[in-house]
Amino acid sequence: MKKLYYLLFSFVLAIGILTGCSSQETQKGQGTTKQSQVELTVSAAASLQDALNSLKTTYEKEHSHVKITYNFGGSGALQQQISQGAPVDLFFSAAEDKFAQLIKEGLIEKSQGVNLLSNDLVLVVPKKNESGIHSFQDLTKANKVALGIPESVPAGQYGTETLKNMKIWETVKPQVVYAKDVRQVLTYVETGNVDAGIVYRTDAMISKKSTIAAVADDNTHTPIIYPLGIVKESKHIKEAKAFYDYLQSQKAMDVFKSYGFKEAK
Repeated sequence: MKKLYYLLFSFVLAIGILTGCSSQETQKGQGTTKQSQVELTVSAAASLQDALNSLKTTYEKEHSHVKITYNFGGSGALQQQISQGAPVDLFFSAAEDKFAQLIKEGLIEKSQGVNLLSNDLVLVVPKKNESGIHSFQDLTKANKVALGIPESVPAGQYGTETLKNMKIWETVKPQVVYAKDVRQVLTYVETGNVDAGIVYRTDAMISKKSTIAAVADDNTHTPIIYPLGIVKESKHIKEAKAFYDYLQSQKAMDVFKSYGFKEAK
């Protein structure tokens, strides 16, 4: 009988040990999985929103351990955030000067940056276009014109350059309504709060409530280039580099082009 009790006790003890080991291995495995999860923060120009969200869906499916979080806004405002220490892994600007400032400050290595995309500057009006605006010159008769804040919104900077080169800035300036980014400019136009607005072609393409009245000649403004780079202080350099490379792939470029972007020359 004692021998039977002993065998039974030994069996229960063995089961307990095996169960404990299995639990520890499971916990260890879960811990490893949890540690391997990486969240990348990408600060990007507002005009890139639709294209980047599309690419995010595809990339996360192919890289289940990576989560992409975007911070969209005016390139100038995003650049200032990074300069002030915001935890960002990649910066995708709509202006070369904002990007160059971070290189100057030593926050992005020049070798870890690339001029990836380009865009066109366009004049948009509400679908009804009751003000009869069909060209940039027609802005002189507009009551309100939406424009991104030039100091922080590249499209606003390019728009101001265009109007100055056309010799109509001083006439249009009193009618300008400033916006925090190009998407807000587009909203003002779509809701009829302004007679016209200056945005990128890519923004105009997604709008169902506005239409393109005119396209600015390239020689009226600084070339519209979108630089992409890895922020030196990134905590996930390996994963940031992988996404950086992915955004330069032909697969990603095809998506960008489908939203109206062009490959930078």
